Parts: sequence; C-alpha cells; structure tokens
Amino acid sequence: MSRLVKGCLLAGCLLLGQQALAASVTVEQLQKGLDHPWAVAFLPDNQGLLITERSGQLRRWQAGKGLSPPIGGVPKVWAHRQGGLLDVALAPDFAQSRHVYLSYTEADSAGRAGGVVGYGTLNKENSQLSDFKVILQQEPKLSSGANLGSRLAFDRQGSLWIAFGDNFQAESAQNTEALTGKIIRLNADGSIPKDNPFVGKKNARAEVWSYGMRNPQGLALNPWTSEMWETEHGPRGGDEVNIPRKGMNYGWPIATWGIDYSGEKVPGSKGGKVPGTEQPVFYWKVSPAVSGMAFYDSDRFSEWKNSLFVGALKEKSLIHLTVNGEHLVEKERLLKDRGERIRDVRTGPDGYLYVLTDDSDGKLLKVGLSR
Repeated sequence: MSRLVKGCLLAGCLLLGQQALAASVTVEQLQKGLDHPWAVAFLPDNQGLLITERSGQLRRWQAGKGLSPPIGGVPKVWAHRQGGLLDVALAPDFAQSRHVYLSYTEADSAGRAGGVVGYGTLNKENSQLSDFKVILQQEPKLSSGANLGSRLAFDRQGSLWIAFGDNFQAESAQNTEALTGKIIRLNADGSIPKDNPFVGKKNARAEVWSYGMRNPQGLALNPWTSEMWETEHGPRGGDEVNIPRKGMNYGWPIATWGIDYSGEKVPGSKGGKVPGTEQPVFYWKVSPAVSGMAFYDSDRFSEWKNSLFVGALKEKSLIHLTVNGEHLVEKERLLKDRGERIRDVRTGPDGYLYVLTDDSDGKLLKVGLSR
C-alpha cells in the first residue's frame, strides 16, 4: 500500500482530478498540569476559555497568557472518585448577565452524593463568581462516587438541559419520582417549563424530560436539527448515543446492549430491544467509555463537516463519526498514539477542536487538520 493511500485511509483525503491531497491531524498542546480537567466553555470576544478541574477549581486559559489562578466564588465540591467540579456552561445571554452555570457533586451526612447545578455572576475581570445560586439538587442522593453524569447544555430557546446519571442504582433510572438516570429540562432561572412532559402528573418530577439513562457523559445541541443529543456509558458494552425526546424511556436497565460487569446478564434486562423503550441512534458493543461530545459545523475544515466527535476514556482516543440525519457511521479514532484518556471535546469558535485529557497532569489540546 502506498504512503498516500495509507495516509488517506488514516486521515481522510480530498480527490482533485487524479491528484489526492491527504489531510493529516495536527495537535497543539496549549496547557498541561491541569488536575483532572472535566469541561471547557468559550468566553466571548477572544477572552479565552473556562476550564473546570474535578478537584474543585475553575480557571481561565488565554492564548499568550496561559492559565489563571483559581476563580473565586466557586462552591465547595465533594471530590471523590468520579465526583467533583464537573461541567461549565455560559448563559445564552452571558454578554449581558455574565451568568456561568456549574454542575458539581455534594454529599449528605451519610456520605451519599448527588449532582448539583447552579449559577453565579462572573466579574468583568473573569476572576470572581458572585451570588452563586443553586437551582437543582439531585434527589435522592444515592452515589458513592459512580455514575454521576452531570453534563449541561442550552438549547436555542434558552432552556437548560441537565444530564444526571443513575448513581450506580440502576432501578432508579426507571423511577420518574427520582432525578437519577434522567435528562432534566429547566428554564435558565431554574423554574420548570410549563410544557415539560410530567408537569401536573402524579408520581413524577416535573423537571424530568426523559428517563432510563445510565451514566450520561456528553450533551450537545445538534446544529442541523436543534435537537439535544446525549452520549452515555453502558455497563460492560453498550455505550450509546441517544436523542432524548419528550417523555420517552431510554430503557436502562430494562433495555441495554451491554452485559453486567460480572459477565452475566444485567439484572432486570429484557434484551437490547424492549417494547416501550427507545433505541439509541448508535451504540458500541465494546465500550470505548465515551465522554464529552461535539458536533462539527465549521467551515474551517471541510473534511469534518457533518461530523460528531466523541471522547473515549478507556480506548484513549477521539472518535470521529459522520452524521447523516439520525444515521451515524464511525469513521476513525484520532489521537490514539498519545495514549491519553479524553474527557471532553468542544468545537471552538475558530473551527478547531479543543480537547481535555483526564489525568492529574491533564492537558488542553487544540486539534485541527493540515495538508
């Protein structure tokens, strides 16, 4: 096999008549020394980006200036196993309100943990949060530090979506009175939208949008359909990409394409397809341990148009899938040669991908293409 053909297979190529231009992946390390970074959010007007560290710090990174000291006013977090300071998102009206939303974990007196979501006001110097307000606490608290989820995303109507894991208590994902294993939809101020599916219904929380999720790790708005998409961990196998729709049951633990960690059938599972439950739009029989996700709709790299990028923790790669409506095809796995767990990926305003690696010496990477 020629080097050119091999390069096209690995990185993709454009055919121009009889000439092929191979596109190779470029990686620039922007920052190292991050303590298990979990999420990034881009500040407007080239002011850099915010980064959460799971141990409890919120920092700003700027080109040419590097990493800031921890931003003040961040609530104290329960940092244990998968818990800590997790996602960060800017309010849609951030330019006026300066509101920054955080998800994190807290524990009760018995040591059981759950997710919390709130927001504070970031000062003009980007150094201090003030007036932090909690708008949602995951109840009941069931976690010893696993399956917490806790992703945040806003839709085009300004609603806040929250993805909570089942806290490693599988049956709770089917209980609509619990906020575990759920996709939540709120107004930006924490109030409940009147058109949520369980508003006014008995034995259900009005905050719930959809249920039957196991451990959501990615949440992103599809730029072509304006629907929210979600990635989640299966047990042993069965990692999924879902489109969480109003009032729908996504199956866990009744329906799963994975098996229990013991190698046996998941307790309570009735198979991969179960009446009354929704199918994922894509699943992996062998779990890569999916993490954050980002759609790609920038003009900078035409080869990546109509793509979805998903981080992988166990497989230590960035998974590139092509998107055609609701049909996904895995195309390639990038960054495998680095051997680093990928925690988050976001498409930057400049059209590059920004990637966080999950380590005590975590890194911020800028990923693109060159020819």
